[in-house]
Amino acid sequence: MIITDTHTHLYSEAFDEDRHYMINRAIAQGVTRFFIPAIDSTYTASMLQLEKDFPENIFLTMGLHPTHVKENYKDELKHIETMLASRPFYGIGEIGIDLYWDKTTLQIQQEAFKHQIKLAKQYKLPIVIHCREAFDEVFEVLESEKSDDLFGIFHCFSGTFEQALKAISYNMKLGIGGVVTFKNGKIDQFLNQIELNHIVLETDAPYLAPVPYRGKRNESAYIINVLQKLSDIYNIPKETIAEITTKNSIDIFKI
Repeated sequence: MIITDTHTHLYSEAFDEDRHYMINRAIAQGVTRFFIPAIDSTYTASMLQLEKDFPENIFLTMGLHPTHVKENYKDELKHIETMLASRPFYGIGEIGIDLYWDKTTLQIQQEAFKHQIKLAKQYKLPIVIHCREAFDEVFEVLESEKSDDLFGIFHCFSGTFEQALKAISYNMKLGIGGVVTFKNGKIDQFLNQIELNHIVLETDAPYLAPVPYRGKRNESAYIINVLQKLSDIYNIPKETIAEITTKNSIDIFKI
């Protein structure tokens, strides 16, 4: 059984004391494909080192996280352009809009989001969307950029059934992680109405640990708990969930 974690911040400082042990623990559980989203240029070196340490398992994306869209965002976007021109990446992310932490940067978040979508189209890469308290704003940008070559993953999807269908209409897979195990997560109430070919698995480690680890540091091995929850929701074996969602990740990232 091959399991794919399509979104995990393995370079996070939260793993500084046991990073290799933690990654190998996940690999031992069958989690052998890890897609690593970028935050900003300060993490690039750590991401490249991860790839060097686990070349068969680690797949990097490049982008500017919306909460890190600051006064220097144009310099950050230039860094992304330089990196994309220098070597292969498997996606543009994580990108999007976050209005939970700071609403005053909405305009430059929108500008950075659109710019990175254009880079994704230029390099024929998927986008990995971060959306927090900003569904309308994200959908507005997606509508303005809608085209056959716009595709990717709506990371950490936590919206309504209607929002799920809208995301899918923009050629997005739904990234399902620990939230699906939360009592107040709500997505478990309608997820079985979404065909599995629209879903990929993720952890967002070290954040959003699933039950029974909620509130603790998340790690990629805990994707097993997400897998089990989806098995319960869809009433099909974990192996089938793993096979379909890994195939979906291959369709998106082309590896």
